Amino acid sequence: MADGLSAGRFSARIAMAGRVRGRKSSRERILDAAAELVSEMGSGRLTLDTVAERAGLSKGGLLYNFPTKDALLQAMIQRLVDEVAAEREALRAQAEPGRNLEARLCTAALLKLRQGRTKEVANGMLAASAENPHLLDPVREVIKTTLENLKATSDDLDAALVGWLAIEGLNSLEMHDLSPFSEKEHERVVQAVNRLLRKGIAE
Repeated sequence: MADGLSAGRFSARIAMAGRVRGRKSSRERILDAAAELVSEMGSGRLTLDTVAERAGLSKGGLLYNFPTKDALLQAMIQRLVDEVAAEREALRAQAEPGRNLEARLCTAALLKLRQGRTKEVANGMLAASAENPHLLDPVREVIKTTLENLKATSDDLDAALVGWLAIEGLNSLEMHDLSPFSEKEHERVVQAVNRLLRKGIAE
């Protein structure tokens, strides 16, 4: 080859470059580590030192990305918001066209918040917001935008609003460990919401 590398060594370098490109950034590693720790011990006991240790970074490396704990928590909340938005768009590619499409996508994406670590991290963020309500500003903006979107796109606005609020209510009960519903009952409510969004509210 022109640079004197054998084909084998050239391929090895290409593979190594691909691995480097595929590595997570320090910011992503920090957010992943923080999410793990919040799910394990809650946001109240989260410290920048423990996050840096879990992420395998120096304290200075963490502070370069997140100068304060609040900055880190804000980024975690924003990532949750972004994940729900990404889930909604992923569902769009699979969704059947029809009545109240945006409301159906919105409620389906919200249901992902109750699964696994996502729920635990969301719980931790809610707890953290008790000390700093401004942490939830991105969530407030999403709620405002969602309402505007439903008003603009829904075939049956009453059905869309009732369905959206029902799923938000289910999520809220579960995040606060207040839900009286069994898994079967939860699924029954979800199916009822889906029927409502597809058929609308009878006059």
